[in-house]
Amino acid sequence: MENYKHLQRYAIAFLMLFTFNLSHAESTMFSGENFFTYSLIALAAVLIFSAIITVSNTFLNVEAKRAGVDASSASLGISGGSSAATSGSQTSSRHIKLKKGHNINITGKAELKSEKADVQRYSIMPEEFIGMSPIPKVTVEVGDDVKAGDVLFYDKKRPEVKYVSPVSGEVVEVRRGEKRSITKIVILGDKEMKYKKLDAIDIDKASRETIINYLLENGGWPLIIQRPFDVVPDESHIPANIFISTFSTKPNGADLSYAIKDREDDFQAGINLLSKMTDGKVYLGLDGNKGKSVASVYSNAKNAEKVFFSGPHPAGNVGVQIHHIAPIKSNDVVWTLGVQEVATLGAMVSRGIYDAQRTVAITGGEVKSPNYVHTYQGASVNELLNNRVKGTDIRKICGDVLSGHECGDDDFMSFHADQISVIAEGDHYELFGWLFPIKPRPSISGTFPNFLFKNYNFNVDTNTHGEKRAFVVTGEYEKVMPMNIYVQHLMKAILTNNFEKMEGLGIYELTEEDVALCEFVCTSKMPLQKILREGLETMREQQ
Repeated sequence: MENYKHLQRYAIAFLMLFTFNLSHAESTMFSGENFFTYSLIALAAVLIFSAIITVSNTFLNVEAKRAGVDASSASLGISGGSSAATSGSQTSSRHIKLKKGHNINITGKAELKSEKADVQRYSIMPEEFIGMSPIPKVTVEVGDDVKAGDVLFYDKKRPEVKYVSPVSGEVVEVRRGEKRSITKIVILGDKEMKYKKLDAIDIDKASRETIINYLLENGGWPLIIQRPFDVVPDESHIPANIFISTFSTKPNGADLSYAIKDREDDFQAGINLLSKMTDGKVYLGLDGNKGKSVASVYSNAKNAEKVFFSGPHPAGNVGVQIHHIAPIKSNDVVWTLGVQEVATLGAMVSRGIYDAQRTVAITGGEVKSPNYVHTYQGASVNELLNNRVKGTDIRKICGDVLSGHECGDDDFMSFHADQISVIAEGDHYELFGWLFPIKPRPSISGTFPNFLFKNYNFNVDTNTHGEKRAFVVTGEYEKVMPMNIYVQHLMKAILTNNFEKMEGLGIYELTEEDVALCEFVCTSKMPLQKILREGLETMREQQ
């Protein structure tokens, strides 16, 4: 904290005075003793004053968070936790600097070059949507021709929410799982995309209810995520605020400025639409890290408030940004979207089509030439990776290596995904690997001198380097969690089904990606993301 830096400066000044005093005291003993006494009194006064300022700032920040007020405006002016951004493209008055976290540098980051993906099959997977009925009402049959934007299915519990095709083509499979649940609707895409023409809507004149009905009917509603619980929004709830993170700090995360290239007009149209949907604000989280530039589509965006964030991962997580901008209060809901989902919404209202284009980062140490590919929502993972992978003993991950999920041989991209990671399987054992740390690996442990090689990229695999152990208190979570949440206490409250403690410890502010880094550093090897989801589902069922 900046306060402690001030204390250090005062201490150094005192030591200089003290040294000068000793040299002076050799010739003038009496005056030296007086000077030493006065110096001690002055130091004590400075320390007391600084302590008062520190405690006051702490209490002000806590009260500001409870009230949903910007902590920087409540500060006494000495803390350095939040300051104005004045350089480069940072025109916002808010710049939140996060100290906690950890960047994981691994091989296989995508180069800023792209190509059109050669993909034929696409899918929408009902099981992805939390709370969806296992057997939704499918409105198409195998052999039907569909256009991008045609309705494929809807939830019988919420028939007003329509789920549409991301591409045009032929429905070739309705895949079923256990108890005949619908798991995937597979479409053989056309080489030339055909779009369903949507009715025109003037968002400047349309009411909020009109916009909601438009999105419900035309497939735009599922693009939005409601927190808490990460569900498709309840149309009867007005979000307190809407949050969009415009950068990723995940391992080999996609460059979201590059991903939205050539879709700037659609993005702005999407922001304009979202600004009509809340009584609060649309917040854009921008990258304020040193040396990072912000695309003009974000820095010049209208109808949105911009807040810069700097610090290590997970500074780019929208959940972390919500926590520091306007935390979720009791009984409130907020919405979050990815930048490419915003562009799809914008295309609906500005061009009258459901344009589900996706720029996907193909990353990982087992990829021959990591880069970006242009495809559409729900593309086949195997077809995206065709002739791109080095070895055979690999793991394909939809998302990043911390919070993504494993892809099978015939899986498809997740609805909101913008990254695929391919790394080696860790199906091997290291004899006394913990005792002889010869091979470098990403870790926050002092056993490995990683701090000496900050820019080193690790070639990782899926090995956890140890088995599941007792769930003990280590203090590791607090080192990497830039949120005022006690993760270990929360996880134990979930495991014991203590509803009051879960709520009090902040479960509503979290989703899986927010605790993924804690899971990475966990000595006990606990599946924190799985535990958190179980807790969230428990709390959702109580609503």
